[in-house]
Order: sequence, then C-alpha cells, then structure tokens
Amino acid sequence: MNRIIQIHPEAPHKPALGQPCNGCGVCCLAEPCPLGVLLSRRFKGACAALRWDGARYVCGALTAQPGGLRGWLVRRWIAAGAGCDCSLEAAGKP
Repeated sequence: MNRIIQIHPEAPHKPALGQPCNGCGVCCLAEPCPLGVLLSRRFKGACAALRWDGARYVCGALTAQPGGLRGWLVRRWIAAGAGCDCSLEAAGKP
C-alpha cells in the first residue's frame, strides 16, 4: 500500500534499519509512537509532537524534557538511541 506523507525538502534521507536516527522524520510523519499517541490523541497520521528544527526533525516531547527522570522516560518511550526501526521507504527524494 502506498501512502503519501509530506517531508520537509531539506530533511536528511532515511537511514537503513538499525542505523542511528538522523532526524529524517519518516516514522513520526507516518504515525505516532506510543507517547505520540497520547500527545496527538490519534493512532494514524503525523505525530503532533514532531518539530522541524531547521535541519532535521526532532521530538518536541524530548526537547521539552531533555534531562532528568522525565527526559529518561521520554527517550525510553520513543526508543531514542535504539536505531531506526521504521520499515517504510521514502520515495521521490533523489
């Protein structure tokens, strides 16, 4: 099934599965993670917490809570540092 998601033209290319996240945004633009479901109040579509920082996409929940226990919980919920787990492939980018 083909789906169309709008990706910022300057977003980095999606990394291969298992490679470190580079902020391409494909996963969060396609659907929210478990934390994003709570923040977005939806299971489909772009996560409401996703932010463009001028060079890449970042999780707004993580930038709002960068340190301490809350930051740790956010990083755990969004699987920060676990590597790319998005099997979607972006088409149309050179």
